[in-house]
Amino acid sequence: MNNYRDIIKEPIVTEKTADLAQNHNTIVFSVDPKANKTQIKQAVEKIFSVKVESVNTLNATTKKKRVGRYAGRTNKRKKAIVKLAEGSSIELN
Repeated sequence: MNNYRDIIKEPIVTEKTADLAQNHNTIVFSVDPKANKTQIKQAVEKIFSVKVESVNTLNATTKKKRVGRYAGRTNKRKKAIVKLAEGSSIELN
């Protein structure tokens, strides 16, 4: 990974992740499928200037999709659940 912004793609904002952010100081990001936990931690700390306590990752399974007679699969995705240290916060609008 050449750039930290290549690792962190976008934040995932849903009702569940908003509740995690508000009550547990945890942010969920969509990340590059090849990134490991250490790279994700360093990228979040550099981009947002916060202290990261822990990183959990999960690989979201691909799903079968059809368009007419053509069948295929959706893209691979990896999610990172990042717990921030006490006193750190990220404002997502």
